[in-house]
Amino acid sequence: MFHALASLPTPGGVCVLVNGDEERGSPTSRELIEQAARRCVAAFVLEASADEEGALKTARKGTSRYEVVVHGRAAHAGLDPAKGVNATVEAAHQVLALAGLSAALSHDTSPLGAPTVTPTLVSAGSTVNTVPAPARVSVVVRVPTRAAQDRIDSLVRQLRVRTHGARLEVLGGARRPPMEPESSAALFALASRLNSEAGYGPLRGRAVGGASDGNYTASAGCPTLDGLGAVGGGAHADTEHVLVSHMAPRARLLAGLIERSRS
Repeated sequence: MFHALASLPTPGGVCVLVNGDEERGSPTSRELIEQAARRCVAAFVLEASADEEGALKTARKGTSRYEVVVHGRAAHAGLDPAKGVNATVEAAHQVLALAGLSAALSHDTSPLGAPTVTPTLVSAGSTVNTVPAPARVSVVVRVPTRAAQDRIDSLVRQLRVRTHGARLEVLGGARRPPMEPESSAALFALASRLNSEAGYGPLRGRAVGGASDGNYTASAGCPTLDGLGAVGGGAHADTEHVLVSHMAPRARLLAGLIERSRS
């Protein structure tokens, strides 16, 4: 980013926003991101490329997160198990119900693919000889459209108790809205032309399941192109790497996009 800016005749009209809480969903910075996006004609997100060939990210799924809290009743697991309400058993029912939501929505034909509902972290109980009273199930949702996000929200909040005497509480909800393909189409076409003019050939675009702050800029009405950062692979793994040979061409592409967009 800074090499691209340094190569411009002037940085006038460019807003640079460096965010430190993106991995957590940008809880403290979302408002600032959206305010900045509404004042801009384009947003270029320097997340890594979609693959080792340098594909740009032209669409992203939206995200929701939930915590399904089960309230049971404790009792001695050996002396009075029947007097308890087992939160672990109820949590197991809810995990299966949540997993079933993905199957029910698998027919979605969006370019981003079907929505996914994934139970992740599960915790329950207090001691090994006590019928567990509390249990918690964390749920990660990825959606291709706002309509799907709203539908899944309704389905999660309609989960039914299967264990007599237990009670459910659903926390959380929608986070990032989807970054739909229309938000990047014109900028991707421009990037492909610039890349070809520079002798690097046409670019490829990919829709991806992961979310970024590009979801917020696109939802604020700002045309957004993502994946303009380093080219490499192995994201979030011990094989994560950057291909140094792509860094100069990437900086030139970013500089060209900025120059054309503000002219």
